[in-house]
Amino acid sequence: MSETTAERIAWGVRIALVLALVFSVAFPNLPQFEGKGMAFRAPFYLLPMAAVPIGWRLRGRRPPYPHLADALIVSPFLVDTLGNALNFYNSFDSTDDVLHLVNWVLLVAGITLLLLRCALPRVATWALGYGIGALAIIWWEAAEWLVQELGTAGLDLTYGDTIGDLMLSSTGGAIGALLALRFAPTARRRERSRAPSA
Repeated sequence: MSETTAERIAWGVRIALVLALVFSVAFPNLPQFEGKGMAFRAPFYLLPMAAVPIGWRLRGRRPPYPHLADALIVSPFLVDTLGNALNFYNSFDSTDDVLHLVNWVLLVAGITLLLLRCALPRVATWALGYGIGALAIIWWEAAEWLVQELGTAGLDLTYGDTIGDLMLSSTGGAIGALLALRFAPTARRRERSRAPSA
C-alpha cells in the first residue's frame, strides 16, 4: 500500500469517526443510543486520534508518518460507534462478541506496526503487542463497569459477558499482532537487510 493511500485511509477513518460521534451525541434519544452513554464515550473515543501523532512527535518525527497504524488504532472506535448508530447491537445478539474480536485485531495490528519501528525481535514484538492489547481490554472492561456503576443503564454487564469479552479481545489481539508481523512491509525489509549476502 502506498503512503498516499494509507494517508487517505487514515483521514477517512478520522473524519468518519468524528461524524459518527457527532450524530450519536446530537440524537441521544434514538433507540440505538438509549442507555449507551454516547455523550460520555465521545471524548474518550476521540483520544486515540491524538495517540499516534503525539507519539510520532515525541520520537522526533521520523519519516515516514505511520498512517496505516494510525488508521488501525482509530478504526475500532469508529466500528463501535457505527455498530451503535446502525443499531447492530440491538438487532443482532452476536454484535458485541464479533466486534470485540474484530476491534482488537485492528487495534493490536496498529500497535504492532508501531512496535516494528523499535527493531525488537519478532517474538518480542508479537508478545508486547499482544500484552498491550490484553491490558487495553482489562482497562476497557473496568471503564465499562465504572460507567454502569455511575448510573448508565443499558450496558447489562454480567460476569460471564466480561469474561467472554476478555477472551475474545485478547484472542483478537494475538491475531492482530500476528497479522501485522506477517504483512508489514517494514518487517519484510528488515529481514531482507539482515539476510547474509550470497
